[in-house]
Amino acid sequence: MILFFQNKIDRKISFASKKGSALVYALVIMTVTMIILVSLLGYITSQLKFSFNRVEKEKSFQISEAGIYFYRWYLAYENSIRTPQEMSNFLQGNSALGVSSPYEVDYNGLGKYKIEVTKPQIGSTILTVKSTGWSYKEPNMKRVIEVRFRRPSWSEYMFLTNDFIDFGDQAEVYGRVHSNTGIRFDGLAHNVISSLAPSFIDPSHGGNKKDFGVHTHQVPADPYAPSTPPSSWPEGTVPDRTDVFEAGREFPVSEVVFNGVSLNLSDMRTESQKPNGTNINNCTTAGCYFNYNPGRPDYDDGKQIILKSDGTFDICTVANYQGNDYKPTSYRKNDRSGYCNSCGNNACTKNYSIPNNGVIFVEGNIWTGGTVNGKRITIAASSNVSPANIYIGNGNLRYSAYDCNNSIGLVAQNDILVIKGCPDDFIVDAALLAQTGRVGMNDYGTNIRSLTINGAIVSYFQPYFNHGNNGFGIRTYNFDNNLLYCPPAFFPTGTNYSIDLWREL
Repeated sequence: MILFFQNKIDRKISFASKKGSALVYALVIMTVTMIILVSLLGYITSQLKFSFNRVEKEKSFQISEAGIYFYRWYLAYENSIRTPQEMSNFLQGNSALGVSSPYEVDYNGLGKYKIEVTKPQIGSTILTVKSTGWSYKEPNMKRVIEVRFRRPSWSEYMFLTNDFIDFGDQAEVYGRVHSNTGIRFDGLAHNVISSLAPSFIDPSHGGNKKDFGVHTHQVPADPYAPSTPPSSWPEGTVPDRTDVFEAGREFPVSEVVFNGVSLNLSDMRTESQKPNGTNINNCTTAGCYFNYNPGRPDYDDGKQIILKSDGTFDICTVANYQGNDYKPTSYRKNDRSGYCNSCGNNACTKNYSIPNNGVIFVEGNIWTGGTVNGKRITIAASSNVSPANIYIGNGNLRYSAYDCNNSIGLVAQNDILVIKGCPDDFIVDAALLAQTGRVGMNDYGTNIRSLTINGAIVSYFQPYFNHGNNGFGIRTYNFDNNLLYCPPAFFPTGTNYSIDLWREL
């Protein structure tokens, strides 16, 4: 009997034990299931939130970019109704959108963009635009884009000419080259070579057949250009000559209009006469303007300007110069009582600080040389009496350092010429522009050792620095990359603003 009850009790305990184990297993399974479900729900929620945020983040980006393209249109519109000088004054003032305070605009009910503008430095066309975009659903999820706008300067070309230009098989050019007439290039070009003309008759060889607007006679020579319009040229008509044109060649392209430099010269004249427009034969911190009164009985020939590394320049009045050698022979005393044999004589010399706007304007011819240190300047020569020239070679023309703090621009209404008696190893650090003439030198019947130009050459007619056996035996042309973003003050530019830097902050 006792054994019976003991067995019964054992069976009950065993059943209860099994029942307890099943409950534990059920709880474990439920716990694991809950963990999985919670994790799954968390993952699904995070993915939904990520997708939502990604959509809103993309919206913010698109809205921010819309602000950039609005400002691009805005610049194009304002630029179309203003002269370059008026546009410069407009951006220098506080009336342009986003300059004095952020410009905030609703974008199609989706969100807003805020535009903040860093205006150009005096004499520059470069401005920075920052656009911040956000959506109304997630206003704290902002995207910021920063863009640099500029009107490309003519100083960006190593060679720019209205004339035909010919480069021999020893030429190696690093900067851009453009001609409104046509180019023969037999050397090595590291940058783009372009021409307005789709085809032209190359004057460097006989015959009446037309070559491509940019062509080479480097073996194998380019074929002659088809007589059909460029738009009808079959694909592959223009050979891919990377052995000559490493960055390619482009033709036809838009014309670079030299007549427009007249407007730039007029703007420089206005800038040089600041602050009140009556700054005549004087130099202030605002601008420097000199008129040597060619209508006077004691007629003078121009001004000699010697740049100095202390931020000043010496100026003398050139009374006479030597025939076609263009070398000054005498200078007018400041009180006009007589003459000096050199510009270093205190009786004939005045010293001024380079103005803040960097413009020195002479109503007539200029002789120049010297060194700048931490200045970006343009020296301009123009006259309503007769076309004005700039003469270089009375000493080297140098920067103290090759960086954005130093640049020199010479802008002549007519020619920029090297005078006889220049240094044997002549160095020019500058962007040179001859509007209606040429950058070059006359045939002085002598050999000169070397010429090095670190900068840019803009010449209406083909530049010449050698006449057969006379001239510079060694000619080196180095493009100054700093001229891309730090051109000389008020140096001529293209007409349209372009984007040259885009980044998300």
